[in-house]
Amino acid sequence: MILQTAKALSGRARLGVIEGDVASRIDADKVASADIPVIQINTGGECHLDALTVQKALKTLPLTEMDILIIENVGNLICLWNIVWEKRSAGRRSVPEGDDKPYKYPGIFTAVDAVVLNKIDLAPYVDFKRDAMREGIVRLNRGHDF
Repeated sequence: MILQTAKALSGRARLGVIEGDVASRIDADKVASADIPVIQINTGGECHLDALTVQKALKTLPLTEMDILIIENVGNLICLWNIVWEKRSAGRRSVPEGDDKPYKYPGIFTAVDAVVLNKIDLAPYVDFKRDAMREGIVRLNRGHDF
């Protein structure tokens, strides 16, 4: 969404981005590759950005060179994420969330017995590689065959 917004506003507005994730720089690197000023905040487990962390990030961005600042919060992908069946657990993910979630939220995928992937009918319309997601899950959770 951020990259598409930048493309749609090209020449009309200058964007800047604060990316919030538990781990990795995947999204920040994508944004930076589009020559958009970006700073990555990794929370290390928290499922939201706090005000003090955002305030510190703001000090490192060239705000006077921006018309719009987008703050992508960590969101609820790591909060209330699992389903528990007796002594087994399953994580639920959806195709529109992206195939990079094992890399961005590793804690989720190391603790599950299964991953339920929904909204698969949207796969032709979004950038989602099922094999890439599976590979990430298998690397993190070698005790199961996904």
